[in-house]
Amino acid sequence: MAEGNFIDYIKIHCRSGHGGAGSVHFHRDRTTAKGGPDGGDGGRGGHIILEGDRNMWTLLPLRYKKHVIAGNGEPGGSSHSTGADGLDVVLKVPLGTIARDLDSGVMDCEITEHGERVVLLKGGAGGQGNAHFKSSTRQAPRYAQPGIPGTHAWKILELKVLADVGLVGFPNAGKSTLLSVISAAKPRIGAYPFTTLTPNLGLVSYRDDRSFVMADIPGIIEGAHKGKGLGLRFLRHIERNAVLLFMIPCDSQDLKAEYNTLDQELGEYNPELLDKPRVIAITKCDLLDKELQQLIANELPDSWNVVFISAVSQYGLTELKDKLWQVINDDD
Repeated sequence: MAEGNFIDYIKIHCRSGHGGAGSVHFHRDRTTAKGGPDGGDGGRGGHIILEGDRNMWTLLPLRYKKHVIAGNGEPGGSSHSTGADGLDVVLKVPLGTIARDLDSGVMDCEITEHGERVVLLKGGAGGQGNAHFKSSTRQAPRYAQPGIPGTHAWKILELKVLADVGLVGFPNAGKSTLLSVISAAKPRIGAYPFTTLTPNLGLVSYRDDRSFVMADIPGIIEGAHKGKGLGLRFLRHIERNAVLLFMIPCDSQDLKAEYNTLDQELGEYNPELLDKPRVIAITKCDLLDKELQQLIANELPDSWNVVFISAVSQYGLTELKDKLWQVINDDD
């Protein structure tokens, strides 16, 4: 998918349908000149509905749909006939989409399952016909309820990528290269910062026809939680990954300091990210011989769940996939 087509944040104005008015009507036929009330109820107004679609990866189809208006309910008729309901509007969205109210910022819902439907704005109820208001003391009521008006609001739809493994690292840590090697994804790769400008998803094949989804999140820089670099634009995608794979190049000046900076940026953005399972990959290890690799390993904390890899030479990738699969399933 072209980077310009990846849309993960939109604002739309939604208006649900008005309910139809109840009917004021009295039964009449060849044999009945003055029958009782038989006015039917109005139909309800149309809803605005979100529906999860696993075949969608972006909010692009909704980008230019700034106003979403559901149909109004039809008025009730004679012979207790209920008016037709207003036409619902169903907005299909990718899995991982969150809806918020623009004014209050309150989250309305999140869509995580294929086919899951959530009513974002309810249509107005139809009014009751005059048949409902007949009583022993009021045999011929000449009034009915009007329909309830629909509601309108500005909503924010925000996509957070759903993946089993999220790649975390500074620009040029080798995230896109790794994803391109172990999956069928074809992210842009280059030797300059912020080559990746949109999240990329890849399906990683594992043993016995098993697989898991990996997401390449655009690079973090120091101060990202304050909006620096690509900042807040993509940090939210990391929230939806089951496991975090920290990627630190072996030629980094200080491996532990780089990891701590990444960890701090995630914690400043959302403290809950500090509790996510993680694996640390030391990348570009085709630059190291066995002796130098062992020296680096001896300096790393014992608490690190670490693996040495090289996407270029494919060194350590089988061990990496084994380790990730184990952590993913331990988390389940």
